[in-house]
Amino acid sequence: MMHGSSRHWFLIAATTLAVIVAGTWWAARPGAVPIEDAEAVPRLPCISPDYVGIMMPPNIAPLNFVIQEPGRRFFVRVRGEAGEPIEVEGHSAAIEIPPGPWRSLLEANRGKDVRWEVNVETDGLLRRYVPIVNHVADDEIDRHLVYRLIGPVHNYWTAVSVRQRDLTTYDDSLVFDGESLGDGCVNCHSFAGNDPERMLLAVRSRTWGGAALLVEGRRVTKLGTTFGYTAWHPSGRLAAYSTNKVRQFFHDAGPEVRDVVDLESDLMVFHVDARESRRVPGASDDRHLATYPAWSPDGKVLYYCRAPKPWTDHETVPPERYDEVKYDLMRISYDLEADRWGLPETALSSEKTGMSILLPRISPDGKRLMFCMCRYGCFPAFQPTSDLYLMDLAKGTYTKCPINSEFSESWHSWSSNSRWIALSSKRCGGTFTRCFLSFVDEAGRAHKPFLVPQRDPEFYDSLLKTISVPELVAGPVPAPPAALVEAARSRTAAAIVTPSHEASKVDNSQPYEEASLERP
Repeated sequence: MMHGSSRHWFLIAATTLAVIVAGTWWAARPGAVPIEDAEAVPRLPCISPDYVGIMMPPNIAPLNFVIQEPGRRFFVRVRGEAGEPIEVEGHSAAIEIPPGPWRSLLEANRGKDVRWEVNVETDGLLRRYVPIVNHVADDEIDRHLVYRLIGPVHNYWTAVSVRQRDLTTYDDSLVFDGESLGDGCVNCHSFAGNDPERMLLAVRSRTWGGAALLVEGRRVTKLGTTFGYTAWHPSGRLAAYSTNKVRQFFHDAGPEVRDVVDLESDLMVFHVDARESRRVPGASDDRHLATYPAWSPDGKVLYYCRAPKPWTDHETVPPERYDEVKYDLMRISYDLEADRWGLPETALSSEKTGMSILLPRISPDGKRLMFCMCRYGCFPAFQPTSDLYLMDLAKGTYTKCPINSEFSESWHSWSSNSRWIALSSKRCGGTFTRCFLSFVDEAGRAHKPFLVPQRDPEFYDSLLKTISVPELVAGPVPAPPAALVEAARSRTAAAIVTPSHEASKVDNSQPYEEASLERP
C-alpha cells in the first residue's frame, strides 16, 4: 500500500510527466510548430491514390489518401484561399478528411486552388514536403455514378452486379444483382441523357430467359428481347441498340491474353410506346458489322461504328483475319416526327486513322464527341493500345486526349453539364479496370484523371473485381432492387413487335455465356 507522502510525490511526478508528454505531442503539430522549423524536402510527397495536380468537382467526397513516406506520425493541413483549413494528424499514414469541413472548404474555394501540406515525423525530425496543389472547378459533377462490378476473369455468369455510387459521399448501393437470378448476368445499363428515371438494363438467365428491363421511375417492365449497346434518343421515346454475336477467345501470350470478336451485329431502334423494334436502314448488311450507337443531343443524328466483315463463317472463333477488322465512325440523320432516316455517311474512316474507331459519346452541349481508337477489333477493354480521342464537331477535327496511359482506356460517359467525364482505365497495373474522373474545360482540354475516392484510401488495393461501364446520372435509380428482380423473374414479358422485313440478323433473345463479358 502506498503511504500518503509517497502518493503525493507519485501524483506530482505523474502529472509532470503527462505535461511533458502532452507538450511534446503538441509541439509536433504543424499548427504549433513554425513551418520553417521543419526540414524542407524539395519534392512532392508520394501519396496513393495519385491526387496530385488535379481538377476537383466542388461537390466531390473527400479525397482520402495514404502517405507513402516512412514515418511515425503524419500531419496534413488542407487549406484554400478562403475558409477554415482542415488539419489531420495521427500515427496512421492513411489520411481520412472529415466530410463536413471538406465540403465547406471546397464550396468556399470554387475556381481556386487548394493546397495539401504534408508533414511527416521520423525519429523526432519533422519533414515538410512541397505542398500538393489541386484546383476546385466551378462546375459540379452529376451526383451519381452507375457502374458494373464483375470479376476480372468471367467466362461464366457469377457475381455480376450493377451498383450506384453517390459521388458526394461514399454511399454505394445495389441496383441489380445477377445472383438474384441464380445463374444470371446483368449488363448494358443505359439512361436517357443523365436522367436516372428512364433506364434500360439487359439481363440473361438460363432459368428466366434473356430480357431487357425498362425502368420508368419506380415502374419496371420486362421486355421480350435483350438489348446490346444502347443509346436513348433525347426525347426518351425510342432507343437505338445493337444486336451482337460476341465471342471471347484467348491468345497464347501478350500484354492482354483475352480478346473478343463480334461475329455478327446490327442496329435496331426500339419505339417505347409502340413496343416495336425496327432495323436502322442502311446501317449494316451481310458484309458489314454495326455497333455502338450514340445520338446527337438534338436527336437528329445517330452516330455508330461500322466495319467490313472479312468472313462468312459465323461459328469459328476466332474467324480468319479477325485482327484486320477496323471500324469506321458513321452517322445517319433522323427525323423523329416523320420517323424518316437519311443515308449513312462516314464521319471518320479507319483508313484515315489506321485504327479501329469505337465507343462514340457526344457531350450534351453538342460540341464534342469522345471516342476510343485501338489497333483492331471491337472491344477496347482488352486492347492495351486503346486510347481516348476528342472530336470538335463544328470543325470535324480530332485530337488524342492528354489523359491516356500505357494501358487500356475504354468506356466513358459525359456529365450533364459537359464538363466532366467518367472513364474506364486499366492504368493501375493493367489488370483491373477502375473508374476515373476527368474535367474537360471550355477549350476542350481534358485534365488529369483521378480515381473515384473511397472512405478507405486503401480500398482498391484489396478489390479483386473490375469496375466498368461508368455512367454519370443526376440522381439515384428510383426503382428498388426488389422491383427489378421481380420483373426479371416474371414468366411473362411485354411482346416486342418486329416486322419481318425489319428483323435483325442477330437474335439476342437467347442467353449465351459470352454475354457476361466485361463491357468496355
